[in-house]
Amino acid sequence: MHPLLNTDEQSNSDMRIIDSHCHLDDKSYQNDLQEVVARAEAADVVRAMVVGVSEASSRRCAALADNSDFFYASVGIHPHDAADTDEGVLTRLAELAKGDRVKAWGECGLDFNRMYSPKDVQETWFVRQLEVAQSLDLPLIFHERDTEGRFLEMLSAHRFDGLRGVVHCFSGSTQEMEAYLDMGLHIGVTGIVTIQKRGEHLREQVLAIPRERLLVETDAPYLTPAPHKNKVRRNEPAFVREVLFKLAAVRGDDVELLADTVWNNTTALFDLS
Repeated sequence: MHPLLNTDEQSNSDMRIIDSHCHLDDKSYQNDLQEVVARAEAADVVRAMVVGVSEASSRRCAALADNSDFFYASVGIHPHDAADTDEGVLTRLAELAKGDRVKAWGECGLDFNRMYSPKDVQETWFVRQLEVAQSLDLPLIFHERDTEGRFLEMLSAHRFDGLRGVVHCFSGSTQEMEAYLDMGLHIGVTGIVTIQKRGEHLREQVLAIPRERLLVETDAPYLTPAPHKNKVRRNEPAFVREVLFKLAAVRGDDVELLADTVWNNTTALFDLS
């Protein structure tokens, strides 16, 4: 039996949930993608944003969105892939971004944890992607990890009128969170909020995020939330329900009201029909 079927919360047909960030173009879904979508819909997750991290993955994400109403797509270059980027890649992605179901640019940003691309290369292509997103008037999906304020410094220096987006899988300091909110950005919350030890600080921080700035996401196939993380390794959009319910419990919000608010936040940010 799939672990989703053991969830303590029953489906509510009036609830609509969007997984605002997942990677269902990943090869781990190639044999059961239809079943993954069916499980999501059974858990009231009726839409998902599939997020590009390279030229190849962006093309896969756009194709998924073109072939299923369940998906919307973003295109962009993850900082891990910055070393393989050039102006030709950005030109081709900008053309791909003109598709009707491509609704955002990203994920892009800086990652000084694993350093798959040198810092200066990451920074160069982060700035260029900000410029391209501005030219296309697209919201941005931001990635930041272990940059010790450098991401915020660069974003502040290169911000532009009309900047809008989400700091995906937020894991920064409270001061950084407040700065993002001051910029008008949204905060993406993952299954980390459900993890007893690892999510302790995040559960404190989400209390200070205005309800209208919250998004929920899985980052699937990564970051499987509790209780599913003890049963399966691969995350999937159905499990974003656990993130929403945990957020509501931590904040003391009515879960149906929070679901409606997060739905409205996500559809407005990404201009979803």
